Amino acid sequence: MELLASMRFAIALLTVICIASVIGTVVKQREPLNNYVNQFGPFWSELFGRFDLYTVYSAWWFLLILAFLVVSTSLCVARHTPKILRDLKTYKETVREQSLQAFKHKALGHLAMNPEASLQQISAWLAARGWKARAQVRSNGVMIGARKGAGHKIGYLAAHSAIVLICLGGLFDGDLIVRALMWAQGKAVYQGGGLVSEVRPEHRLSASNPSFRGNLMVPEGARAGTAILSMPNGVVLQDLPFDVELKKFIVEYYSTGMPKLFASEIVIRDHDTGQTRAATVKVNQPVTHRGVTLYQSSFDDGGSQLSLRARPLAGGTPFEIAGQVGGSTELVSGDQKLTLEFSGLRVINVENLGQDGGSATDVRKVDLVDRVQQHLGSSASDSKSKQLHNIGPSFSYKLRDAAGQAREFNNYMLPVDLDGQRVMLAGMRETPAEAFRYLRIPVDEKDGMDGWLSLRSALLDPEQRAKAALRYAQAATPTDKPQMLPQLQATALRTLTLFAGAEGLKSESGAPLPPGGLPALQQFIERDVPEAERSRVSEVLLRILNGSLFELYKLERERSGQGAPATDAKTQAFMTQAVLSLSDSMFYPAPVLLQLADFKQIQASVFQVTRAPGQLMVYLGAVLLIVGVLAMLYVKDRRLWIWLEPTPAQPEQTRLRMALSSTRESPDLQTEFEALRRELLPEEPPAPKEDA
Repeated sequence: MELLASMRFAIALLTVICIASVIGTVVKQREPLNNYVNQFGPFWSELFGRFDLYTVYSAWWFLLILAFLVVSTSLCVARHTPKILRDLKTYKETVREQSLQAFKHKALGHLAMNPEASLQQISAWLAARGWKARAQVRSNGVMIGARKGAGHKIGYLAAHSAIVLICLGGLFDGDLIVRALMWAQGKAVYQGGGLVSEVRPEHRLSASNPSFRGNLMVPEGARAGTAILSMPNGVVLQDLPFDVELKKFIVEYYSTGMPKLFASEIVIRDHDTGQTRAATVKVNQPVTHRGVTLYQSSFDDGGSQLSLRARPLAGGTPFEIAGQVGGSTELVSGDQKLTLEFSGLRVINVENLGQDGGSATDVRKVDLVDRVQQHLGSSASDSKSKQLHNIGPSFSYKLRDAAGQAREFNNYMLPVDLDGQRVMLAGMRETPAEAFRYLRIPVDEKDGMDGWLSLRSALLDPEQRAKAALRYAQAATPTDKPQMLPQLQATALRTLTLFAGAEGLKSESGAPLPPGGLPALQQFIERDVPEAERSRVSEVLLRILNGSLFELYKLERERSGQGAPATDAKTQAFMTQAVLSLSDSMFYPAPVLLQLADFKQIQASVFQVTRAPGQLMVYLGAVLLIVGVLAMLYVKDRRLWIWLEPTPAQPEQTRLRMALSSTRESPDLQTEFEALRRELLPEEPPAPKEDA
C-alpha cells in the first residue's frame, strides 16, 4: 500500500504511459497488417503485433497501467488531502518568539505606540493587504501568525485530481466498456465482409450501449443506422437509436486541391418516437441526438457509376465495361482471367506542373549503357517551380489474379500537359505502401491514345516489323552502296524485335533478355558488344530504332487511311515520348489499359459517432489541471510572524520582531520582505543593548 500510494510510483506509471503514447503517435494505429509487414519486415511486424503496438490505446497492458495510475494517484490524493485541509486552517501562531531568529528573512524594530494599539494597527494592515492572521496573547507579548497564498496547496489537489478524472474519462470512453459488454453478452468480433444488414446479432451491440466510438458512412440519398467499431482483429457493429439520411454532401476546395469545407445536410429519424430532425454537420460543429454525437470525419465515394473503355495493349478490339465503385467484375483477356475491383473516383486532382527542368527524356540522348533502374515515372514534373492545375478526374481500380495477388492502378480521364507534351497518365503500384508510378502515353492530333496504341500493336506484329525495317533500310541506304541494304535491314529488324520483347529471344551468349524496351537493348549491348564499342553502338542502335519506329508509325497510319504524318516538331515530340512510353509499357503489368469514358458521381459522408460518458470528466479534469498547474507555479504559500512585546523602559513603545518564510525560495521573496519591513518599520532604530 505504501508503494502504491507513493508519488514515485505514480510518476513511474505516468512515464510509461507517456512512452506508450509516443509509440502510439509514431506508429500508425489500426492499419492493415500488410502495411506493417512492408514497413517493419516480417520479424519485427510480428513482434510489435504481439505487444499490441498497433492498438496501443486499447491494449490490455495500457489499460492496466492506466487503472493503476488512477488507483495510485487517488490514494496519494486521499492520503494528503486531510493533511492539506488541516494545514489550511493553521496559522502557526504558537511558534516561540526565539525561533524567529532562525529564519533567513527577519527584522527587528520598534513602534511608537503601546502594544494594544500596535496590535490593532498591524491587524488592520494585514487584512487590507490580503493576509489572513490569527493572534495569540501571551504573558509577555502577542504572537501574530499570518498566511498568504494558500491556493498553492489547493493547486496540488486540483492537479492530481485532474489526472484521476482524465484517466477515468479515458477508461470510460475507450474500448474497456465495449469489451466488457461483449464478454457479458457473449458477443464476438466479426471478421468477414458483405452487407451490414446480413451480419448476425452475435456481432452487434444494442443501442443502449453506454460508451462507444465508431464510424458511420452514409451515401447521398441513402440512410444508415449502424456504426462500425474497429477492433484489433475485426469489427463490431453498433446499432444506433436513430437513422441518418444524407440529403446532400457539400465539399469546397482550396486552389491547391485540399478540401477546406466538409458539410453534410442530414435528417435524423428517431426509432422510438418516429420524429425527424433536420441538421447540418460541419467540421468542429457536431450534432448531438439522444446522447450520441455525430462529428464530420471525412468523405468517401458512395458507389459512383463508371463507364470504362478497355484498350488491349497487345492489339484487338476495344470493349466497354460498366461498374460501380466498391463493386467488381471479371476481366478476360486472352487466356488470362482477372478480377477487376473498382476502388474509387476522384473528380478533382490538383498537381504541380512546373516547367523548370522537366523530367521527360529525349530518346536520342539516352545512353543505353547506363543502367535503367525505374521504368515508370511520377505523374508530375520534378520541377521546383510550382504551377498548380486541376488536371481532371481520375479513377482507381485493382486487378486481382487467380492466386489472390492484386495490383492497384490509377488512371486519369483527360490528357495532361507535361513538359510541352500532352500525355495520358496511367499509374500503378505493387503495394499500398508505394507511390504510384505513371506510364505517360502521348496523345495524337485528336487528343486520344489511338495513335500510340496502333503503333504498339504494329510493333508486336512480326510482319509489320519486317515491313518497317525494310522501308527504313531502303531510305537509309546510300544510293552508291546498295550492298548495305540487307545488313541494314537485318539490323533494323533485330533492333525492333529486341525493343518489342519478342518471346524467347536470347543474346549471343544464350542468356534470356528483358521483356523488351530500352532495357533489352541495353542488356544486349552490355553482353555482346565490347566495352570500347558500346557508346558508338548504342548511338547507332538508337538512331536505327527511332527511324524504324517512325516508319512503323507511317505504315500504320497508311493502313488506317490517315495519311502520312507531318514531319514537324510536334510529330518529333510525339515520337520521342512514344519511344519512352513504349519502352515503359513492356513492364506494364496489365493486359488492357482502362480509360474512363463517363461517370456519375455519388458521394458519401463519413461520420464519427460517439457516446462518451467520460467526456465531461475529461473536460473537468482539463480545467482542474490548468488551475492546479497555474496555482502551483505562480502562487507562493507565504507565512509571516510578528512578535509584539512592550518595552520596559518606555511603556508607550512596542518592540516588534518579524520573520517571513515561503514554500519556494525565490529572489523576489527578499524584495517582498524588504517592502513589508519598510511599511511596518519605517525607521528601524539601533538594536537594543540586550540583543547586541
